[in-house]
Amino acid sequence: SALLAVKTQLVDPLNRLRKWNKGDPCTSNWTGVECSDHQGNDGYLHVEELQLQNMNLSGILAPELGQLYHLKILDFMWNDLTGSIPKEIGHLSTLRLLLLNGNNLSGSLPDELGYLQQLDRFQIDQNNLSGQIPKSFANLSSVKHLHFNNNSLSGQIPLELSLLSTLLHVLLDTNNLSGYLPSEFSNLPNLRILQLDNNNFSGYDIPASYGNFSKLTKLSLRNCSLQGAVPDLSRIQNLSYLDLSWNHLTGPIPSNKLSHNMTTIDLSYNQLNGSIPGSFSGLPSLQTLSLQNNFLTGPVPTNIWQNMSFDASAKLNIDLRNNAFSRIEGNLNPPVNVTLRLGGNPVCRNANSLNISLFCGSESGEDDMPNLNSSKMECTSQSCPMGYEYIPASPVPCFCAAPLRIGYRLKSPSFSYFPPYIRPFEVYLTSSLNFNLYQLYIDSYVWDKGPRLRMYLKLFPSVNSTPFNSFNESEVRRIRDIYASWSFRGSDFFGPYELLNFTLLGPYANIDFGSENKGISTGIVVAVVVGGVACAVATSVIITIIMKRRYARHHRAVSRKRLSTKASMKIEGVRDFTFKEAALATDNFNSSTQVGQGGYGKVYKGTLSDKTVVAIKRAEEGSLQGQKEFLTEIKLLSRLHHRNLVSLVGYCDEEGEQMLVYEFMPNGTLRDWLSGMNFPGFIAVQVLYHALTCIFHIELPKCY
Repeated sequence: SALLAVKTQLVDPLNRLRKWNKGDPCTSNWTGVECSDHQGNDGYLHVEELQLQNMNLSGILAPELGQLYHLKILDFMWNDLTGSIPKEIGHLSTLRLLLLNGNNLSGSLPDELGYLQQLDRFQIDQNNLSGQIPKSFANLSSVKHLHFNNNSLSGQIPLELSLLSTLLHVLLDTNNLSGYLPSEFSNLPNLRILQLDNNNFSGYDIPASYGNFSKLTKLSLRNCSLQGAVPDLSRIQNLSYLDLSWNHLTGPIPSNKLSHNMTTIDLSYNQLNGSIPGSFSGLPSLQTLSLQNNFLTGPVPTNIWQNMSFDASAKLNIDLRNNAFSRIEGNLNPPVNVTLRLGGNPVCRNANSLNISLFCGSESGEDDMPNLNSSKMECTSQSCPMGYEYIPASPVPCFCAAPLRIGYRLKSPSFSYFPPYIRPFEVYLTSSLNFNLYQLYIDSYVWDKGPRLRMYLKLFPSVNSTPFNSFNESEVRRIRDIYASWSFRGSDFFGPYELLNFTLLGPYANIDFGSENKGISTGIVVAVVVGGVACAVATSVIITIIMKRRYARHHRAVSRKRLSTKASMKIEGVRDFTFKEAALATDNFNSSTQVGQGGYGKVYKGTLSDKTVVAIKRAEEGSLQGQKEFLTEIKLLSRLHHRNLVSLVGYCDEEGEQMLVYEFMPNGTLRDWLSGMNFPGFIAVQVLYHALTCIFHIELPKCY
């Protein structure tokens, strides 16, 4: 009854919760409901997990959630929920993961959430929550992760949080917090990441005690209106990332040598003076040194890079623009891995300085993302069936397998340039999954604001897997459970992660992450035995059917490839998109971005790399045209221009896909408007006729 009460408060446009209407939630496969695998002392199975991530749900959270007393995981991430967080959730004494990030929740944080003494991960980031952080949260005696970033929380950070000895990651960035930074935070024995960017601690210093953090990896206090001196952080042995930019810090940069693990030092846009410390020349892992827009003087030391050894993937960005540097100390001939910017300094006016003009322009840095497909094998002699593709690094050449597609984001990494750490990251992920390295492929990645690193992963089954070259259902569940329950071993360097989506296509399309049937009785066992006899008789028939279906899928996929080969066509004003660009724009064609569906296929709302919002119309299997017909349609659409019609932006014609990319028009479809007016069918046809006539011949506003 509690679950049904939850359902009544939710809006489910895609009918994802259609199974929530019959039987026992623990034995009838209710979507997103996971139960205990054995009966409790009361003789019942109990709901332990509510996994409703990324289901396009809206509505509000019902207070009846507080009646699920055995709940360990409450996951509503990446939906469109509104309203406040029910205080009744504070009654869930066994709750371990509270995951509400990526919604539109508002209101203040209930004091009662401080009762959750088993809570490990508390994620409410990317909402519209306001008010102060309750002091009662000091009672969260097991919490390791406080992710409250990107809200409108205000007031003083409670110094009582310094009593939480288990804390690993504190992400409070992009809020309206004010007051002072609690100096007591330096007593937190296990804290690895303290990220407080984009708040307003106006009039206060960075506590000198912050130099006493024992295990800190990342300290980020960007754009916080802080004043005073830069504290001496040289005693923090594991510090890798320091960002104190866009504040009002004054005085010299401390001269003591920082940790040899440093990848990023950003002290830009302050009021610092003095010279660049000589200790900056002995940091072997440095990727970014940003000191622009200060009052620094003296020489530019070239030994910053001369004492470093670079491999092919390493890069060092040194930005010293808009200071008062007057001369170069040493030989100004950095290697190709080093980008040096000196514009806006007196040294740029020294025409006698060799090569100086090369570093005084306004050139921008190179793109962070390398060509991840450069080593992709060419397999032209055969085609993979639909939903399958070649494993890029397979030890068996041209091996077709069905990948799992995962949206993944590092929320606070301790580096600013990813390529040198791609291989260690792959080792980190695959070892946690008990995979071989070749089974993971990073399809693409991009830096989001934060900075946070968003990527799309493909996980392939082993080449020694089942004859169907895909994961079985239990393995799919195991992999998803590892991601969704945060079972990866911790990484201080890569920081906390979040699961953006877990996309099931091809042979996985019919897997439903509901509760598996549990608590099997003796009678059911007898039935299973009897059924097993029948199954033995039917096995040969099933195998025959599967083989025929696989052949049919393969045949259709080959036909699809033949129908849609990569076009070579240039039309002015029409862009030729790659499949990767379309997938990136739509979160890998995530269902939450779907805005419509018709006879041609599905339509997705997407955001291109330049922030342009588009509608991407993706053809389904039965709607594919021949290449000539598809190109003819593109040419015709490119010539069709009218002030009341959306324009064609581009198309995609690769990897067996046919997609049309239009400018995006909000406020729903014509069907929505007509059905919303409750017109009978015949009248609706007349309205449609007159509406179209009006749109083409009269100013659009008059057509309403």
